[in-house]
Amino acid sequence: MNTEDLGQSRLINALFWIGGRAMESRLRHLIFDAEKTLRDAGVAPGQTVLEVGCGTGFFTLPAAKMIGTQGRLIAMDPMVSFVERVREKAEAAGLSHVEVIRRDALHTGLDDDSVDLALLLGVLPHPTLPLNKLLPEMHRVLKPTGKMGVWLFPVAGFVPGAITRSGFFSQVSRKNRTYVFEPVRR
Repeated sequence: MNTEDLGQSRLINALFWIGGRAMESRLRHLIFDAEKTLRDAGVAPGQTVLEVGCGTGFFTLPAAKMIGTQGRLIAMDPMVSFVERVREKAEAAGLSHVEVIRRDALHTGLDDDSVDLALLLGVLPHPTLPLNKLLPEMHRVLKPTGKMGVWLFPVAGFVPGAITRSGFFSQVSRKNRTYVFEPVRR
């Protein structure tokens, strides 16, 4: 079963609904500063940003406000319930420059060299996002001057080294748990 099929499963959506409630809790908003993490990842006005695994929109809405209406935010998640929830939030906030799509990040469907910043915030490591398939896709969609911001929680583990060893990216910075990589052009 592929990731998009899993995203339509009633059982999986029910299980993720529980997790989604935790992701929207007041406690999470008190403990984690989404805007600080987004700044550390390189979010700036006017960018085209791809958010992989947007979940219930914890980072989506702050990122959309930070890039402004001159930017474009593509929030992507395979889970039907998360996509519907983020769409509702974006519409309620009047964020017309946010596009929420249900898709597998291994096959984004985006054009080559079309994204300024890819955000992978709290989604790695994950069994449905194997780095050997995810990194080539992120490399493909990023502009030559693009960046990939990766926030690792609760621990970084092997991920930063694995990203660098892939040959697709080199690390340019690290602030707290947020790592920024740039594409290596071949």
